[in-house]
Amino acid sequence: MARRVTVRRMVVSTVAAWFFGGLIFFPILWMVLTSFKTELEAFTIPPSFLFFEWTTENYATVQERSDYFHHALNSIIIAGGSTVIAALIAVPAAWSMAFAPTKRTKDILLWMLSTKMMPAVGVLVPIYLLFKNFDLLDTRSGLVAILCLGNLPIVIWMLFTYFKEIPRDILEAARMDGATIRRELTYVLLPMAVPGIASTLLLNLILAWNEAFWTLNLSTSKAAPLTVFIASYSSPEGLFWAKLSAASTMAIAPILVLGWFSQRQLVRGLTFGAVK
Repeated sequence: MARRVTVRRMVVSTVAAWFFGGLIFFPILWMVLTSFKTELEAFTIPPSFLFFEWTTENYATVQERSDYFHHALNSIIIAGGSTVIAALIAVPAAWSMAFAPTKRTKDILLWMLSTKMMPAVGVLVPIYLLFKNFDLLDTRSGLVAILCLGNLPIVIWMLFTYFKEIPRDILEAARMDGATIRRELTYVLLPMAVPGIASTLLLNLILAWNEAFWTLNLSTSKAAPLTVFIASYSSPEGLFWAKLSAASTMAIAPILVLGWFSQRQLVRGLTFGAVK
């Protein structure tokens, strides 16, 4: 009887997992299918799922209208640069808060987290004026800085949580053997926290890649990433759904492939320290 109940639970869990996975994946699948339709077929009601005239004209039009590789390069530099700088700042910050806390450590962590609760539009005007005065508008360095600062609280919080799971005795043993702070970080802490650090940086990379608010308001053409590339297919005349879907597919393809190949590392990092 117990075995039947266990098998039934496994079947229900599997069916539920596939169902919710399908719900999450369906919008992406629909977007990809729409990208291969004509504009007329994209507006057809009821919509056609598989039985329509497939065409790659939208992808050709998108590439002719705007330089996809220019926007993709900007996205790689901006997302990658902000992730690297965030890591260089967050690792020592999280280390100090995890292994050398003070009375104000919790207050600082809560203050950093509270900055993520503030609507970005509330500081758009002062940020825009600062960027204008320092000639950072439509520059990669400006976008790297704003995205790094925006995601830094999350990165520090996640690394702090991972570092707290590492036994202090290991670090104390390294210090007794004469390890300096740099060696302690390089040869003891970082190798043990690789899963957590990798998942944190992957999450930061995804957040920076998908960021639209700051990129749309602080860039126009030179430093415009793929989010601006997608938004260019929204016009006063309306939305060109087929071309918009093609542009969106081209924009998410690199980060989707990266996430697919690094999913094991991501899951491992998100569960890091959960099981002793």
